[in-house]
Amino acid sequence: MSITDRVTETFTSHIQNNAYPGRGLVVGRLAGGDWVFVYWIMGRSENSRNRRFVVDGASLRTEPADVSKLQDPSLIIYEAMLEAPGIQLVSNGDQTRTALEALANGGTFEAAMLSREREPDAPNYTPRITAVLDFRKGAPILQLSLLKAGAFDPQDSDRYFFRPALPPPGFGFGITTYMGDGAPLPSFTGDPLVLPLPGNAAALLDNYYTALNPDNRIAVAVKRIDPQGRCLDLLVQNRF
Repeated sequence: MSITDRVTETFTSHIQNNAYPGRGLVVGRLAGGDWVFVYWIMGRSENSRNRRFVVDGASLRTEPADVSKLQDPSLIIYEAMLEAPGIQLVSNGDQTRTALEALANGGTFEAAMLSREREPDAPNYTPRITAVLDFRKGAPILQLSLLKAGAFDPQDSDRYFFRPALPPPGFGFGITTYMGDGAPLPSFTGDPLVLPLPGNAAALLDNYYTALNPDNRIAVAVKRIDPQGRCLDLLVQNRF
């Protein structure tokens, strides 16, 4: 089986035919060579579904779709994409800001993530997933992190860090919060997924939005980044 076939199979099984991979991010390169972030949110409860993406310049945040229905904003309202000169970040929670401030002040991505825990939403203990592209030394450095409930005690956090070789155009590395639906939800496990990034940014946005389960998908965003680490455009598709 070719790498393209394997990647297509992963996309089909984990994204397209999976009722609930949860929130997810992919970092990689478009066929034309630009770097790209893909980030999506899903929801099963009314509170979790009551969200939409808002673009603020080169940043992405969530906001309530209907403020009157907002119950607990603590884990659903956050900055999902942030940037500083030469730094691009994406995550599924307020750890985006933690990582940005650490890197901008001379710290490391790893140290920033060591200061955080998995989300406190028992019994699911949703993982925190984060990725960074650091262009400050020329060729970008790609890192991803996964913070999840401890294997022996969910009150602890197991922290995983990944620094894969840069992917070729048309491919990226992804992490989702869950492996699928369940009660409690099964946390993501294993290495980052190798996923396809077909077409241009608009086609990519449509491809992932269409693939996600229509009952549970909420929003998808695609951020295109030039080889120097600057945002070229940030596209979103919201359900609400």
